[in-house]
Formats: sequence, structure tokens, C-alpha cells
Amino acid sequence: GKGMDGYKYNNGITIDAKNSGTLGRLILGLLVNTSKKIKIIGDKSLSKRDFKRVTDPLQKFGAKFRLTKNKNLPLNIYGSNFLKPIRYYENRGSAQCKSSVIFAALRTEGTTLIKAKKSRNHTELLCKYLKLPISITKKNNHDLIKVKKAKKINAFNYHIPSDISSAAFFIVLTCLTGDSSLTIKNVNINPSRIGMITILKKMGAKIIFKNKKVYKGELLADIFVKSPKNLKSINCPSNLNSGAIDEFPLIFLVAAKANGVSFFKNLAELNQKESPRLKWGSKILNLMGIKTKLTNDSIKIFGNPKINIKKKIIIKDYLKDHRIFMSSVIAGLSFGGEWHIHNKESINSSFPDFLKILQNLKNDK
Repeated sequence: GKGMDGYKYNNGITIDAKNSGTLGRLILGLLVNTSKKIKIIGDKSLSKRDFKRVTDPLQKFGAKFRLTKNKNLPLNIYGSNFLKPIRYYENRGSAQCKSSVIFAALRTEGTTLIKAKKSRNHTELLCKYLKLPISITKKNNHDLIKVKKAKKINAFNYHIPSDISSAAFFIVLTCLTGDSSLTIKNVNINPSRIGMITILKKMGAKIIFKNKKVYKGELLADIFVKSPKNLKSINCPSNLNSGAIDEFPLIFLVAAKANGVSFFKNLAELNQKESPRLKWGSKILNLMGIKTKLTNDSIKIFGNPKINIKKKIIIKDYLKDHRIFMSSVIAGLSFGGEWHIHNKESINSSFPDFLKILQNLKNDK
């Protein structure tokens, strides 16, 4: 590498983020001082997502943007050589927006102040491990983050641990399959990512962390799961939302089999994902025969512990959202019925071995 100021910007660069909101948003923070126009594009799903939420704070540093329909991709970024530090209040609980601003601040002279609603903190932990000029003060509902310009980042090796969001599909499948147990090794159990585990345990799931260790600032463990005899409904505390935001379509499946009525609120952010996941979560349950009451930011699920689907269910036109595809597969395996789930290719970029691993689990049973 050539350091913080080692980027070379050629004319006519186009970066295709495909389906990755993380790439599309975080890379903007690294490009705020580009000397040339750079175009960011994405697939059909990503091109419908809101990028104004990240370009608004980055503009305050001095960069300029031209977005499609004032908020979407494709967009053009015009960087500045005269960046200035900012004060930023991140009130959505978006780790992507927060991290993009942190990256921009690391390229900017002076001190940037960020007040951020609690969300995933992988970026902060890595910055602390690399001894970059960042400090975090934790408050009850938010973090206060101070960032100064980084003079140097030392090269390092990193072995990526198992991802809790990918492990979630197999955890829920085990919870919903009678007389089953599963161990998933070397999973990142960062406290800002395990909201789903906390929710499932409140619902009666048997989940244990074993062999805990810290790796370059991140907490890792083996996750042992055993299917419970009964699942309880939950009035889910909304302070757990940010730590489970990608897993709610799966959590809704558990609520579908729970005894009683479950309620989840303050979930408008779910509809800002690759597809409107709150709406799709409800739709899948309705197709299964589970009653729901849906608002623009909440869902009430009337569980049926004896659910056993006999009919044909078709899942399509979901903007090729990989998590909707995989959640539908888990539903089909857990509750029976004849499922026709379109657009298998939606998992190619995020979890191409998903179906292969499921097949191996079936063979191991």
C-alpha cells in the first residue's frame, strides 16, 4: 500500500457496488478527496436504496454529489482537496452511514465529532486495534466518537471469522427442527451483532457460547444450539433492533411457531434494506397461513405452535433480496409444504454455498 494519500484517480472511473450497500456507502467516505469525478453504480435493488442519508453528511466535509432522483444510484462524487471536519448526528442506527463518515474523517485535518445511535461497531473496533486517532465515549442510547486525520495505517493480516448473520439461518433452522442440535465454530459474537441471539433466548431457544476469545478487537466463540421443546411469544424490546436488523425475517419465522402473540416495533429501517423486508416478512407468514397485523414500522404475529403447511407457496418478485430467498428456504424446511422460490442466483454474491451447506446438514442428520 501507499498510505492514506496514495490513491490514484484516473478519468472516467466507474465502481460497480452490485448488491452491496456496505460497499456503495462506505467507499464514498474514502473518496471524499478524489481529484476526479467517480461514478458509483449498483444493481436494480441497490439503485432503489437511499444514498442521500450518507451523501448529506459527506457534503459537509466539502465533497459534492450528483444523485439520481436526488437520492439514488447511479451517483457521481466530486471530491475536494480542502476538506473540513464536521459535527454529525447519526440518529437512524445506521452503521454504514456512521462508518462512511469515520472514513472521511480519517482523511480530514482537525477533529470530527459524531453522535451516533447505537449500531454495529466493527469499524470502531478495527480502528482502535490499528491505533488510529479515534476515541469512543459510550452513553446509554448513543456513542460520542471523535476522529482525527490518520497519518499512517500499518499493514496487517486478518483472518475473517464466521459471520453471525450467515450463521443465523442455521441457528433458526435448528430451533425450528425437533430434536436437533448444531455447533457453529469461530463465529464473531460482537455484542452489537447478537441481538437475534438475545431475542431467541427470550423466546425459549437454547443457545450457548463456548470457547470465547478476542481476535484483533472482536469477540469470537463457538455457538451451540439445541432445539427447544416450546417457543414463547415476545414483546420485543426495540433497543435490540439494531443488533438484529438483518435477522428479523428469520426471527419472524420463530414467532410464527411460538405460543402466543409476538410484537415487534420501531422497524421502519427494515424497509430500507435490499427489499422492504418488514413487508416481505409479513407476506411470507401470511402465505404460510399465519395471521399478522402490519404497520409501516411494526408487526404483530399470531403464533401457531402446531403449524404444518400442506399447500403450495410461491416466493417471487422480491427484488432478488438474498435474505428473503434464504429465509424462505428455512421456512420451507421448517414448516413443510411445496415451496417454489424464484431467483436462486440472489445468493451468489453473499452466500453462494448456502444450499450446499444445508444439504450437508441434511446428510449429517
